[in-house]
Amino acid sequence: MEKRSVTMIQKFNLSGKTALVTGGGSGIGEAISKTLAQQGAKVVIADLSLQAAQRVADEISDAEGSAVAVACNVADEDQVKNTFQEIAKENGLDILVNNAGIAHVGSISKTSSEEFDRILDVNVKGVFHCSKIAVELMKMKGGVIVNLSSIAAHVGLTDRFAYSMSKGAVHAMTMSVAKDFLAHNIRCNSISPGRVHTPFVDGFLAKNYPGNEKEMFDTLSKSQPIGRMGNPDEIGALVLYLCSDEASFITGSDFPIDGGFVTLNT
Repeated sequence: MEKRSVTMIQKFNLSGKTALVTGGGSGIGEAISKTLAQQGAKVVIADLSLQAAQRVADEISDAEGSAVAVACNVADEDQVKNTFQEIAKENGLDILVNNAGIAHVGSISKTSSEEFDRILDVNVKGVFHCSKIAVELMKMKGGVIVNLSSIAAHVGLTDRFAYSMSKGAVHAMTMSVAKDFLAHNIRCNSISPGRVHTPFVDGFLAKNYPGNEKEMFDTLSKSQPIGRMGNPDEIGALVLYLCSDEASFITGSDFPIDGGFVTLNT
C-alpha cells in the first residue's frame, strides 16, 4: 500500500506579526510576552519600568525569539501615541494586549477620590489610550486586541470597589470596540482571570500577612473551585489562542480563566 506523506502544520503560528504587550515586564504580562514570542511574533514589551521590560526582552532574545523593550506609561495619552506610532513605523502593529493595570483594595467607603482617579487613569484610560491608537494603526490590514479584564467584572468581590469598576469598564470597552471595527477586520476580545500566582501575590501576602503567608496562600488558592491559583503561562496560552488565526471567528467575547470561580461558586 502506498504511503502518503503527512504535512505537519504549526498551530497558533504568529510568525511575521508584531505584538505589543503593555505591562509586559513582569507577572502575567511577562508570560504573555514570552508565549507570543515562542510562536514567532516580534514582541514589543511596553512597561512603566524600562529595566523590567528590557530584562524580559533579553530573556526572549536569549531563547532565540524577537523582542524589544520600550518605556511607556499607558496613563499618558501623548506618550502612548508617540510610542505606538514609532513602533508601527518600523514594524506595523498586528496585535495589542492591554495587560497593564494596578490593583486596589477597599470598599467605596474606604476609597479616596485620589485612589479612584489613579485606578481610572491606569486601568480604564490606559486601555482607552492604547486601543484608540491601535485601531487607527490596524485599520488598513486588520488586527487583534486582547484586553485583560477580571472575574471582578462579573461578580461582587469584597473590598474591590474601584478595581471592579475599572474591569467592568474594560469588559464594556471590549464589546464596543469589537462592534465598531468589524468592517476593518479588527477583532477585540477579553479574558477574565481569577487569582493567578505571580510575584505580586507573594508581595501582597508578605506585606499584609507577615508570618502567615502560607496559610493565607492556601486560603486564597482554595477559593477557586479547582483548588489552586492559576499560573501566568496558562493565561499566556489563552491570549495566544485569541491572537492567532485559529480564533478568527471570535470577537466581542470574554473568556473566564478562573478555575471555575464565577460559574461554580454561584
